[in-house]
Amino acid sequence: MLKIKELPAWQHLQKYKPLLRELVVRDLKVKYRRSFLGYLWSLLNPLLMMTVMSFVFSYIFRYDIDNYPLYLICGQTLWSFFNESTNMAMYSVLGNGALIKKVYIPKFIFPMSRVFSSFVTMSFSLGAILIVMLVTRAPLHWQALLFPLPLILLLLFSMGVGLILSALSVYFRDITHLYNVITLAWMYATPVFYPVSGMPPEVVTVLKLNPMYYYLDCFRQLVLYGTIPSAASWGICVGVSVLALAIGLAVFRKLQRNFILYL
Repeated sequence: MLKIKELPAWQHLQKYKPLLRELVVRDLKVKYRRSFLGYLWSLLNPLLMMTVMSFVFSYIFRYDIDNYPLYLICGQTLWSFFNESTNMAMYSVLGNGALIKKVYIPKFIFPMSRVFSSFVTMSFSLGAILIVMLVTRAPLHWQALLFPLPLILLLLFSMGVGLILSALSVYFRDITHLYNVITLAWMYATPVFYPVSGMPPEVVTVLKLNPMYYYLDCFRQLVLYGTIPSAASWGICVGVSVLALAIGLAVFRKLQRNFILYL
């Protein structure tokens, strides 16, 4: 048993891959259980939200952005994934406390499975982006073929944040309430539905301290504008993703030793 616990995380992941797959499938089934439209909600929900928000911000607040619906749904899709995945990961260890007490399973499998299931849901939502591109007659650039790159980097970043939250929530239950406030403030500090152009330079400087700014910007440049993000933008995305995942694994590995006492 001691040798199993000392295995590196990637070896645990390889060994328990079937379990991880089953947990992801379970999360998806539970999410859409007794839903008439089922997985179609992954497509309809971002489209409906985009329609409402496009009306509000295009006609009431009058944001002057070329193809605002596509700009909005790109940001909305990525932010929704990050918000949902980290929130689900935060409750994953607490929600599986009874199972953790009964049998040995690498505990980081639970937050990772929640992040992966949210990523699968987001993958369905990408169809909504394609629909908006066709309806608005947006040009299809070859650069858009690189769209998986920022999504994979965002997946790693979300996994790192999710690991930290899932470990902290076992010891400090108040984090589950506090995080809702943090994500609300974080969303407004991220250009999901508003443009960065025209903002004062000092505000833009603050926005660029937000890692989510770079994931959204890279994705929009590829899909919306047909340009390749700068090497600096890619470097920040890669660096933040790897750092977040490394810190998340280190924090989780250190704190998991006493989980059983608090579950």
